[in-house]
Amino acid sequence: MLVLFGKKKKKESSLESDMMQDEKVYQQGIATVRGLIAPSAFQIQASQIQVGDTVATTLFVIAYPRYLSNNWFSPIINIDFPMDIAMFIHPADSGIVLKDLRKQATRLESQISMEARAGKVRDPKLEAAIANVENLRNSLQQGTERFFRFGLYITLYAADQKELRKQKNEIITILEAQLIYAKSATLRMDKAFISTLPLADDTLNIGTNLNTGPLSTTFPFVSASLSSNDGILYGVNRHNNSLILFDRFNLENANMTVFAKSGAGKSYFVKLEILRSMMFGTSVIVIDPENEYKHLCQTIGGSFINISLGSKVHINPFELPDIPEGERPEDVFRNAIANLIGLMHIMLGSLNAEDDTIIERAIREAYAVRDISETRDFSKIAHEEFPTMTDLKSILENMEGGNRLALQLEKYTEGVFANFLDQPTNIIVDNQIIVFNIRDLEEELRPIAMYLILQFIWNEMRVNMKKRLVIVDEAWLMMQNEDAASFIFGIAKRCRKYYTGLTTITQDISDFLTSRYGKPIITNSSLQLLLKQSPASVDLLKDTFYLTDHEKFLLLESGVGEGIFFAGPKHAAIKVIASYSEDQIITSDPKQLLAIKEVRESLE
Repeated sequence: MLVLFGKKKKKESSLESDMMQDEKVYQQGIATVRGLIAPSAFQIQASQIQVGDTVATTLFVIAYPRYLSNNWFSPIINIDFPMDIAMFIHPADSGIVLKDLRKQATRLESQISMEARAGKVRDPKLEAAIANVENLRNSLQQGTERFFRFGLYITLYAADQKELRKQKNEIITILEAQLIYAKSATLRMDKAFISTLPLADDTLNIGTNLNTGPLSTTFPFVSASLSSNDGILYGVNRHNNSLILFDRFNLENANMTVFAKSGAGKSYFVKLEILRSMMFGTSVIVIDPENEYKHLCQTIGGSFINISLGSKVHINPFELPDIPEGERPEDVFRNAIANLIGLMHIMLGSLNAEDDTIIERAIREAYAVRDISETRDFSKIAHEEFPTMTDLKSILENMEGGNRLALQLEKYTEGVFANFLDQPTNIIVDNQIIVFNIRDLEEELRPIAMYLILQFIWNEMRVNMKKRLVIVDEAWLMMQNEDAASFIFGIAKRCRKYYTGLTTITQDISDFLTSRYGKPIITNSSLQLLLKQSPASVDLLKDTFYLTDHEKFLLLESGVGEGIFFAGPKHAAIKVIASYSEDQIITSDPKQLLAIKEVRESLE
């Protein structure tokens, strides 16, 4: 009885102690930090882990190719999946590694000797292997390389198993395309999951031996980002779906070059930039060879100027601009004469030094006949007072050695092209956007018209400085002539001083780069856009822009409005996206334009 009573007493005492402990826990509160951050459920399976409502799986890399390119891990870093990535770098003792390499070199040399004695043909694989071993031994001995055991684990998260499998397959595909192979941590999911938590604990402990060079290519902080605090939206970064925002006027210069095949969306992109830039007060002047900017210009109330043989709009190449602030009249006068000689080269073809001298004397005489010299105030001269092409032809006819040149000029004064260059200037530049359309001009006259219009724009830029974009579409037309290419290069170099950005657009990259001014124009542009390219021109672009093979294939496979956007030293894959309202304004699709026209007519 006493024993039983003692047991009962002891049991009651234990129960009372438990109750006191529970009370203590209750008083402290049951909401601990561990309880707050822990998932509602955690289930470990062979090939995945269930963490609350989320499923996860872990991959580890088991093999690398012989050569690893820089930035090879960037597609994984920038992919739009929820994931955790862990990299474990375990330094190895160089002494032990050198010992192992010496043994391996001995084994390989022995095998080569045995095969040679057996009369076998040499094995390139063995020779390459021993060369690699010797190079690595030398690097380790000299201290220029270190040896490491590298573990790379990737844990993916998804809402269900189907989505998880899709993500896993995509990651494996991206890696295998670069000859990098990964496996799922089957039956070791718990250790794999812990290894990718921010605990710095490599519980999975699966690694590959790498020396310093290949290991450095795994540097993870290479996420492509092209964005600034102000500017306009150019598109969406295809690497990571971030926005590409830039103010081109904040770069070292505001110039841009656009290269794309026909139908790739180059004019669409430029029109979208025009529309968004104008919202911030930027003025725009466009040279439009294909009538692609008419709908945009008319919709937003711009000035659409049609340059053609039958047009009433004229530009007199002899007209002198007002004297820009800080410049001397004699310099402006000489520059105008030099530009006129360049125009003669385009109109009359190749001229020799004697022809240049005769034309310069004739031009000076044409101004002198109208009582215009470098000492006169050009701003007070009326449009009608400046000499014309007819005046120049008359002077050449009466000048020794000028008859042949006058005869060549005749078609521009009396022949089929009469009145095109032989009338006073009557263009008024008083709108935020001005489009010069030259579609209706003959092919022979297009380079001449583009040169004239650019010269007119250049004079306007120097006299009235303001934030301005100058768009030259189909710029390859001008690059075919040495003087025209030189003139556009001069604008590209100097327009930054006048708060202007030059945009050159072309679909014929070979013609553009054949000119000795093509590459300098590109290098003088802080922004470049490469859209979908044809196989015939992509290799030339690759060499010009130092593209990788991956970027080359990206340009071949891109859709409309997709490509690579360069901003200074940075570049990223871009997708141009417009809102519905913007698309209705900037579209060049004939089907869309016809539908818009029908809607307008029904509303009138």
